[in-house]
Amino acid sequence: MATSPQIEISATYMRGGTSKGVFFKLDDLPEAARSPGPARDRLLLRLMGSPDPYEKQIDGMGGATSSTSKAVILSKSASPEHDVDYLFGQVAIDRPFVDWSGNCGNLSAAVGPFAIRAGLIEAARIPENGVVEVRIWQANIAKTIIAQVPISAGRVQETGDFELDGVTFPAAEIPVAFVDPADGEGAIFPTGNRVDVLEVPGVGTLEATLINAGIPTVFVNAKDVGYTGTELQAAINVDAKALARFEAIRVHASLRMGLAETLEAAGARQHTPKVAFVAPPTGYTASSGRNVAGSEIDLLVRALSMGKLHHAMMGTAAVAIASAAAIEGTLVNLAAGGGEREAVTFGHPSGVLQVGARASRVDGRWRIDRAVMSRSARVLMQGAVFVPFES
Repeated sequence: MATSPQIEISATYMRGGTSKGVFFKLDDLPEAARSPGPARDRLLLRLMGSPDPYEKQIDGMGGATSSTSKAVILSKSASPEHDVDYLFGQVAIDRPFVDWSGNCGNLSAAVGPFAIRAGLIEAARIPENGVVEVRIWQANIAKTIIAQVPISAGRVQETGDFELDGVTFPAAEIPVAFVDPADGEGAIFPTGNRVDVLEVPGVGTLEATLINAGIPTVFVNAKDVGYTGTELQAAINVDAKALARFEAIRVHASLRMGLAETLEAAGARQHTPKVAFVAPPTGYTASSGRNVAGSEIDLLVRALSMGKLHHAMMGTAAVAIASAAAIEGTLVNLAAGGGEREAVTFGHPSGVLQVGARASRVDGRWRIDRAVMSRSARVLMQGAVFVPFES
């Protein structure tokens, strides 16, 4: 039988926030994969080891979770207002699908450091010690992200004492701002309502906040779906019926938000919208064993990504949380006690996270000027990946 050799592609494996992914410069990809389309998707699927009916991604770079089956493609920006163009692909684990419909907020923190290391930022802008502001064009959702990347001795500083729940070791802090994070050109509330009544066959009638900020997200009250908001992954991810209920909520919300025209299309679009449930603050034990006191948080949030409860919180969902919390009357705002606020600290399965956002009304529509959070990032491996691939 005739065989073809694997191809070798320059790549960097990075952690950003509570996610990991394979980073590429656009020009380093095979020519057939430099443009959107089936060839690019085939390459990334094979790279990650998908689709894998065993859901382990043993024969690829993926880590068999939504947080670790990710790819990033960067290039110098064509826009004079931005430094780099950032494209994110969420690679499905058990199906042949790459979802390009949204951003990864966690990996957004790694984009600036990668851009500097990869020579995509002019050397003259990099101080011996200080901070480089990297302006990022997020191509999936056509939005601006601004990362403040620390520099030490002329290089990206990766070690430090900033601790992020969901990440075992401390690292250097990278503040990340998401400018006007409403998804695409749409309204923050696609239905025009801060709270909707969502009819979900087999689940019931639920109050829901449907928001496009950071990433399209549907928020429901924990008590309405039979939870307290203190749950960890083991309480939900082994419960096939619970996962099916959350998927039903997600796909019906997708139709209501105008993200898909049919339930089948909504089901295929795994990455968006996210579904999350919220509750007022109370104490709980995080997955690390840390006791989180109700007094140190404003609310509880649990979110699902790619069909499973996330081990911490997706960065883009954190933007949605910050945005919804800043607008009076949403379910997130009410769970946090209501009223005007520009920051919240919420409890997630791995611990706590503080996020901030400022809301305003422009021409009768809600707008989030920017949402801000801190993350960390570091290079795990740099070199080349090998992929069996024919264009």
